[in-house]
Amino acid sequence: MSINSIVLIILSVFAAINVIVYVSLPRFRRAVAIVSRTFIGLLFIFSGFVKGVDPLGFMYRIEDYFAAYHTLWAMPLAIYLSVFLIAFEFTLGVLLLLNIKVKYVCWLVLMTMAGFTVITLYDALYSPVPDCGCFGDAITLTNFETFWKNIVIDSLLLLLLLYRNKFSKTFSIRAEVMVMVTVPVLFIGFELFNYRHLPVIDFMEWKTGKKMFLENPQPLKYYLTYKNKTTGEKKEYLSPDYPYNDSIWMSKWEFVSTRVEDPNPKITNLMISDSTGADITAHFIRNPDYQFLLIVNDMKTTNKEAFKKINTIYYYADSSGYSLIGITSGLKSDIAKFRDQMKTTFELYNADDVILKTMVRSNPGLILLKNGIVIKKWHYHDFPERKELSRILKK
Repeated sequence: MSINSIVLIILSVFAAINVIVYVSLPRFRRAVAIVSRTFIGLLFIFSGFVKGVDPLGFMYRIEDYFAAYHTLWAMPLAIYLSVFLIAFEFTLGVLLLLNIKVKYVCWLVLMTMAGFTVITLYDALYSPVPDCGCFGDAITLTNFETFWKNIVIDSLLLLLLLYRNKFSKTFSIRAEVMVMVTVPVLFIGFELFNYRHLPVIDFMEWKTGKKMFLENPQPLKYYLTYKNKTTGEKKEYLSPDYPYNDSIWMSKWEFVSTRVEDPNPKITNLMISDSTGADITAHFIRNPDYQFLLIVNDMKTTNKEAFKKINTIYYYADSSGYSLIGITSGLKSDIAKFRDQMKTTFELYNADDVILKTMVRSNPGLILLKNGIVIKKWHYHDFPERKELSRILKK
């Protein structure tokens, strides 16, 4: 049983106890309502925060929904919806936690959760998108787990709605207004900072300090399936633990299929290919020296002004004996045209655009590796100057 499943079971039991106590023990209704309000408030704050550190990532999730529901015309709105929805969710959580305008906030939370529940039910049944991104990339839930999580929240929200008119005020009207104005404004500013630079907390696999390949990988396991020629019985053996040197056994059994199992944890799905389609990932990821990776997840929408500084970085790296390559997605002919347009002299290789978007939240973005370890990442707004490069490379 996964950790997510265990957590959902605990939350389900927690919600069930609250419902039972609220219904059967009237004198504890206030306590249950406060617990429900606090829990939902904290959950909304957490959910808003982990998405707020990476509004571009949540934008990608919104774009997935637009594509799944055939509303491609709305793609330009994705980033604005991302910033607004995240700030709205975070603000609702703060208002609930601080007991501000609970009577009205409950209805806003109800409408929000109604929409989330319907969407996640459809996701659970038909899986139009693999992950709704409810907790950004900090916590990944299956569509069914997400739907069940919303049901748990809905049950606690029902208790809160029943008690909403009985909460006494905590703050003055002036203080409440100040919170309602200040929180969304500051949080939107926080989101925009993360959007124009890199997330202040990186939940992705290519985070700083992580090694992107295994030092001593375990060998692959090969499983062979044989079928009895007489009975039709099938047996699977881990090679070479099967009686291949027994001629009598071999005469009674025939080979059916082979299955390969990799016992090593998957570090990354990145595959860099050259113009011939050959996989050259290991050559660069396992480079024992400094290795720069320029990530261009979309050649059409990339910030072209940034390439002036990139060319400068390339010349400095090359003159210092270090490698810098570009990685993008697209056809070979498009890559060649892009190189000519940008007047780049470094090599530009191909990889899947979805993987590139997870490597660095910037288009283009820059990653510095050494012996497979992520040393540093830069948004194109923060590409390093010569002095910073010199300081980093001489460490």
